[in-house]
Amino acid sequence: MSSKRPSVKKRIGDYLIDRVGEVVTSAELQQVAFPATEWARRVRELRAAGWPIRTDKDTTSLKPGQYCLAQIPEKTVRYYGFSPSISTRLRAEVLERNGSTCQMCGAAAGDLDDLNPGRKVRLHIGHIIDRSHGGRDELSNLRALCSTCNQGAKNITQEPPSWTWLLTHLRRASIADQRAALKWLKHKFQED
Repeated sequence: MSSKRPSVKKRIGDYLIDRVGEVVTSAELQQVAFPATEWARRVRELRAAGWPIRTDKDTTSLKPGQYCLAQIPEKTVRYYGFSPSISTRLRAEVLERNGSTCQMCGAAAGDLDDLNPGRKVRLHIGHIIDRSHGGRDELSNLRALCSTCNQGAKNITQEPPSWTWLLTHLRRASIADQRAALKWLKHKFQED
């Protein structure tokens, strides 16, 4: 009788729950996930599901590579049933629409990553309005983001500005800035 090993996400979740309030390192989480290599993605998925996993980006008491589950989530079963991942078709549509470039920093897939020397830029599909804020998995709410921008925007990205807000600010901008915005928009939509 063979027993199936729990998923990497479940193993990481259980490990963090057993150490709630304690600092754990990326090396520990990597060991928990072994032989799987995408342990960091599972941590991001737990965070996206509402788990209060703190990092150095959330609190100055943590160093890079350190994590801390602040408290046990109200519904610990949430990590057993995440919403399905974005379909390959929808992913392809987003990448095609965005020209396979990060919509925050402009890095293209395969470019050398400035922040991670020796690595190439990898694109992810990110939400404009995060799932935790009610965002949906639909083309109008998705965009291509590089790994760095996707991690930085996770669950803190605000709702995009309204047309009225944007137009008000463009009208108040200098003529030079308005022309620069027009040039950027023409380039973005390939209308040169």
